[in-house]
Amino acid sequence: MKLFTHKKAFYILWSGQSVSLLGSGLTRFALMVWAYQQNGSVTALVLLGFFASLSFMVCSPFAGVVVDRLPRKWIMFCADLASGLVTASLLLLSLHGELKFWHLYLAEGLSGAFDAFQSPAFFSSVSLLLPREEYARSNAMIGLAKSAVQVVAPALASLLLTVSGLHLVMSIDLLSLLPGLAAVLLVFLPRAERTQTGMAAAGNFWYEFRFGFRYIFAHPGLSGILLIFCGINLFAGFTYMSILSPMILTRTQGDQMALGTVQTVMGIGGILGGLVLTLWRSPRRKAALFTWSTLISFGVCDFLTAASRSVVSWSVAGFLSEFSIPFMVSPFYTLWQEHVPADVQGRVFS
Repeated sequence: MKLFTHKKAFYILWSGQSVSLLGSGLTRFALMVWAYQQNGSVTALVLLGFFASLSFMVCSPFAGVVVDRLPRKWIMFCADLASGLVTASLLLLSLHGELKFWHLYLAEGLSGAFDAFQSPAFFSSVSLLLPREEYARSNAMIGLAKSAVQVVAPALASLLLTVSGLHLVMSIDLLSLLPGLAAVLLVFLPRAERTQTGMAAAGNFWYEFRFGFRYIFAHPGLSGILLIFCGINLFAGFTYMSILSPMILTRTQGDQMALGTVQTVMGIGGILGGLVLTLWRSPRRKAALFTWSTLISFGVCDFLTAASRSVVSWSVAGFLSEFSIPFMVSPFYTLWQEHVPADVQGRVFS
């Protein structure tokens, strides 16, 4: 029985995932500060992002096959639950005074692997719940939630660390998981209709594993924009996800408030960009919008960030970069959702 219309189902799913994302953001920021305070090692912080990215990339092609074979609703539920169990394990280790660096590396690796299943299941669900003209707006809303977390999580995590400590932060993260799981259980998520492409892609696991690559290379437009986006993710992984936070902490002698300020301003930029794109609904020239946004974010703002030495200049560069990112990410996902049949999106997206 359908409890909600497809559009309402998306809003419920988006709301629950956004709350869960906030909890994860709190723990990620708190653990990063804790790790830096232990020995002041920038390399240790960079490795956290490295292990998460590595496991995500390794697991993604396998996860895509699973996403297309099994109900995406339950894939999201299991992936979220597994991530919560990782956080619970870290909390128990911390409570007993046994938390070590290698535990964080393992946790990041596991979280990246679970995200490899959750992300394609979530993004491919958009085309199952919403009409084509709503794709751009829904992707902007997803980006808006991530930017809002970037604003709230650093400031709130810093406050909680000062008032209570790491245990409270991870406890709140576990509580925030409940709305996310409840939202997944509440919504009706239809199975993707079988298409000729999907039937041609059916086979054993390894045949379906290779299909995503074959499909992409058979469509030059998609493969071209994918190569660009892979390069973007690679540089983003080494800059904003891995190097930016250690760089700011190093140049400010470990001032977590300075780091929180920069990340908050960056998040505000992302929120404003997401709001503009949400109101814009469906831009027509998606490829051009993607290209110009990429040039602004990575061609201009990255240089300003690297050359800066103050919180103000980092904040300005970060604000401009994050403001442009929704105009880059939303058109990218919308193009794929529009051109890839829903029953093979898991393999292709992964």
